[in-house]
Amino acid sequence: MTQHRSDHGYEKDTEADDLEWEDHVMATVAGEVRRRRKELGWSAQDLADKCEDIGYPIPRNVIANMESGRRASLALVEVMVLAKALRMSPISLIYPVGYTAQVRQLPYEDPRPTWDALQWFTGSSAAHDATDYMLDHFLAHDLELRSALAAVESEDYERWKVKTAANRVQREAAERALARYADQAANAKQELRRHRDAIREGGGTPPHLPSPLADIDPPDTDTTEENDF
Repeated sequence: MTQHRSDHGYEKDTEADDLEWEDHVMATVAGEVRRRRKELGWSAQDLADKCEDIGYPIPRNVIANMESGRRASLALVEVMVLAKALRMSPISLIYPVGYTAQVRQLPYEDPRPTWDALQWFTGSSAAHDATDYMLDHFLAHDLELRSALAAVESEDYERWKVKTAANRVQREAAERALARYADQAANAKQELRRHRDAIREGGGTPPHLPSPLADIDPPDTDTTEENDF
């Protein structure tokens, strides 16, 4: 379904009214909070208690007013706390993939698939005019990091197979595989270095590297800030 104010206790459906776009966002979040709360078998007070346990109380009447549409605003920090209390990701409250087929991403825009909007929001699918290159480098860094770790792990395994091979045929097969994974690891490490250099050049701090990939950074690189994460 598409975002409708009436679906969440609002007096009327104003989907065509672009001035009320924020109400559609609010209604989507409120509807997903209510759906998830009922799925867990909780009352509004149960959810309020969970929020208080987290350290950011959201009273029962606030939750009830939000779900019924009587509350006109919802702070970002409340979305974060509600998501934690409901054992879900904050983005799933804003873009409930699988439960809401389409959403209006921005004012004056036609509804679009919820999954597409979620990818835009998280940066997984950049907008055509996006210039947040730091995020691009971090996303690419994460992909190369996974590839490098997998290649290094496979390289270690094939090296063990070379040492323990029972015969020449097994050893030669393991040596070929070892060379292949070594090349993959070297290529992934090279890409990681490139993205880490770009992050530093942009004034950022690259993510902390796991110990199997600690040799990627030059010995004189200051990693004090990285190791704090």
